[in-house]
Parts: sequence; C-alpha cells; structure tokens
Amino acid sequence: MGDVTQAEAEQDQLLSILRDELYVAVVSDVLDAGGLLEQAMDARLRPLAPGMRLVGRAHTVMTADVYVRPEEPYGPEIEAVDALRPGDVMVASTSRSERTCFWGELLSTAAVARGASGCAIDGHTRDALRIIDMGFPVFATGFRPVDSSSRSMVVGHGSPVEVGGVVVNPGDIIFGDYDGIVVIPPDRLADVVTAAHNKVTSENSSREMLQAGATLRQVYDRYGVL
Repeated sequence: MGDVTQAEAEQDQLLSILRDELYVAVVSDVLDAGGLLEQAMDARLRPLAPGMRLVGRAHTVMTADVYVRPEEPYGPEIEAVDALRPGDVMVASTSRSERTCFWGELLSTAAVARGASGCAIDGHTRDALRIIDMGFPVFATGFRPVDSSSRSMVVGHGSPVEVGGVVVNPGDIIFGDYDGIVVIPPDRLADVVTAAHNKVTSENSSREMLQAGATLRQVYDRYGVL
C-alpha cells in the first residue's frame, strides 16, 4: 500500500477534525464564504443509513453502460478497487445510469480490506442491508438487485469525474453526512477546517444564547451566524 507521506499525515490530522468535530453544513457554509459555491453534490446521493459519514481522499472511477457482456466484465473494476489506498473514498460516476448497479457487499468488503473509508456513487448499489451491517459508509442514488456484468463496466479510474453535479479530481477531500456531500480542494483544506471549527464554536455560543431566551436578532448581531 506504500508509505504515508508527510503531506498525507498532515492531511490525516485535518481529516480527523472533520470526522470528529465538524459537520457538512458548516463546511458548506465556509466553502460558500470562500467563493466555492459549487462544491455540494446533488441531493440524489443519500447515505444507506443516517449515521454514515464519509471522510477521505477521492479515488475516482468512471463506468459506462454496455449492452453486450464483455469477455472480461470485471477486470477494470477489480483493478480500480485494488488500487484503493487507506483513507480513500471511492467516488464513482456512472453517467447517472439507471440500468446498472455498480456497488455491492463484496466490493465493500474488498474496500474495507484496502483501508478505504467509504464510497460515493452517482448510481445504484445493492446488498444494502449487508453493507449497513458492515458499517461501511456508502452514499448512492438508489438500490437495484442487478449485476453490472452485462450492463456496465469500468472504463477508467484516477481521472476527473463528475459525481452529483461536482467535478471531482483524484485526491480531493470528500466529506459527507446525512445532509449530503461536499468536495474540498486539498489546497484549501487547512483554511476550511480552521474556519469551520471557528464557526462551530460561534454556533454553539449562539445556541446557548437562544436557549437562554435571547432573540434571534440579538444572537445574530453578536455572532453573525445562522
């Protein structure tokens, strides 16, 4: 799997703060404030279970529909999954296919073994209850029981893809919870985490004032957050 670089170790510290202390809505607000207004994926992508959270580096994959079963239907898919590294989030574009089902229990099992931290699919999954039982975070647009082998195949991985209306580059930071998924450019991660942490602190103080009976105007004038 290779050694962890210093840059990745520093990223991991920031990802831990995302995972343990922040939530997607506040990070989305910070991205907006920084002029990054198109970083939230479409609402079509939903977690299989409410408590699932995605945090990690994007490992991008693209599939295309097929109408004849290829001789090696799973070869590129196996290659893409085996290329996952610890902390990766599989981010898969199916070109919004409604025919196929890209993900399932065995791919989740293989991803866990590679140290991946989740999967975001602009398409369908299957084996949903088994994946939920595993606790592996998967976000998808829906469920279908069908196999992919005669319906689609992986045509590439490690290149930019459009998922949920956002162009995702390999190594982009993926952060998802029940509100949805945002994509954070890695060169903005430190600033985003710092600003989001500060905003959470202000929101906590705002909540306490509101619970104590202050008006929304009083709270907003003091902390400037909603």
